[in-house]
Amino acid sequence: MSVGWNKVRTALADFNPWPRIRLMSTNIVPDILSGITVAFIALPLALGFGVASGLGAIAGMYGAIAGGLLGGLFGGSNVGVSGPTGPKTVQLALILQEHQLPDGTPDITFAFGCVLLSGLIMIALAFMKVGRFIYYTPYSVISGFMCAIGAILLIQQFRPFIGLPILPDIREAFVNIPSDVLNFQGEALLVSLVTLTVILLWPRFVKNVWLPSPLIALLAGTLLAQVFHFTVPYIPEVPTGLPSFHIPTLDMVGAMFVPAAALAGLAVYDSLLTCIVLDQKTSERHNSDQEIFGQGVANTAAGLMGGLTTATATIRSLTVIACNGKTILSTMTHGIILLSLVLGLAPLATAIPLASLAAILFKVGWDILDWRFFPVLRRVSRTDKICFWSTFLVTMTVDLLVAVGIGLSIAFFRFVKEMSELGEPQIVSLQDPKDPYPGSHMLEAGLRSRIGVVQPEGPLFFGVADKVFRMSEFFGPYEVVILSLKRVPIMDISGAFALDDLVEYALNRKTKVLITEMIEPIQQQMENLGILKKIGQQACFDNFNEALQQAINLLHERDHPSYLPENSEPKSTGLQ
Repeated sequence: MSVGWNKVRTALADFNPWPRIRLMSTNIVPDILSGITVAFIALPLALGFGVASGLGAIAGMYGAIAGGLLGGLFGGSNVGVSGPTGPKTVQLALILQEHQLPDGTPDITFAFGCVLLSGLIMIALAFMKVGRFIYYTPYSVISGFMCAIGAILLIQQFRPFIGLPILPDIREAFVNIPSDVLNFQGEALLVSLVTLTVILLWPRFVKNVWLPSPLIALLAGTLLAQVFHFTVPYIPEVPTGLPSFHIPTLDMVGAMFVPAAALAGLAVYDSLLTCIVLDQKTSERHNSDQEIFGQGVANTAAGLMGGLTTATATIRSLTVIACNGKTILSTMTHGIILLSLVLGLAPLATAIPLASLAAILFKVGWDILDWRFFPVLRRVSRTDKICFWSTFLVTMTVDLLVAVGIGLSIAFFRFVKEMSELGEPQIVSLQDPKDPYPGSHMLEAGLRSRIGVVQPEGPLFFGVADKVFRMSEFFGPYEVVILSLKRVPIMDISGAFALDDLVEYALNRKTKVLITEMIEPIQQQMENLGILKKIGQQACFDNFNEALQQAINLLHERDHPSYLPENSEPKSTGLQ
């Protein structure tokens, strides 16, 4: 019992938020101001996602509050901002549509229960240390994701930038750009241009000032609209009130598990992919497992509070960086501002024009585009180009998770192909004048043509299994084959079974097989699979010369049954 508790304590220590809390005092003013700016960026997004989910605007607010306060506090990134995101909102809306009460109304308790359970699943995944697998994502996939998010933001914010209602469908928004240009609203466009101009010029003319340019730009755009009483779209009315609790019953858990696991899976990948993007922008390194844990805590709380499911949001997080935010004080300030709005300060937010927010997001979208990868895109390999454009296009038109899956699949097959080409397995004749085996000088001329050496090179895995077995096609002239595994560092089950098939083929045609120079893990694997039992332990040797001497003895025994090696006793080779 005490051992189990000690393991739990050790695991919890890995998720201790105190090191990040200590950093909160190192950048106080910029972090608070960046948190205020991000809060007003997040506000219309939270309201919109709440309505889109079918759970109401207040659910979006409490999802953003839980993400900001708890996701920020317990997460693994200093600048990551958690809250409702588009893909997760769509997931939750589908769950709500598929699970209804007998009277035909959506089962709200079931939906919030799925959010809660997804949080618990993420906490379990954090304890299982699955976060490290995110680093297996190729850069071309990450870049495709970054550029797609930037492009989506630029396209979607174009309509609010010129005073028109936002269109959530990216394809519709893109197709309508030419007609939208002809229908712009002058006052809104003026607010947007003033806001964008301040964002661009403030850092150039006002240096070493702690006020972030997006916040100054937001104030400038808001003052312009309010002073001149512009009739432009403003942030809609913010719902207020305390959270409502929806606790699922235990008999609902079975039905909730699959949709909750889907929510957890997308949250993990969405969050960690965003964290990698943030690492690129800040030159810091996030803690993947701690980030999963933080998102688990945030989603558990969101489910209890009646809030939307959350994940680390790319746009809001990059806005923190744009405002010089550096610690979790930014995201927690954002959560506190949203909570204060819900608890009574909502009228303050309705004075902000959406055009001003669109200008800020327009600049963030431009900065998200991967200007490091673009200049070299035409010079990278064809596979990297395919990974990039596949991830980019599918992220924009279908779904992030599908896009990443396609990108990873392409990268995986590229990796397998390249690994399989690292070293071709070959069979070497000892008659070859370029014979690389120094011990072959021991051979009599008549024996050279009767011994072959099979030498796989590189990892023996499923990508080269067929090539290994095809070596059997060249066994014809050889009575003894030495299988040299000196250059095989690792081997999977496919590679092991390919060797097994090779040995089986040789034994069936009465060819003797000797194995030499195995490293310990491969020897253990071949023992476990019973491959060494087929040929006998006496057919295994530590170095090539010993195996070659045994091959000579075997051929002499075959030619002269009474033959005895010098200074040796008769013994079975295990190769009968």
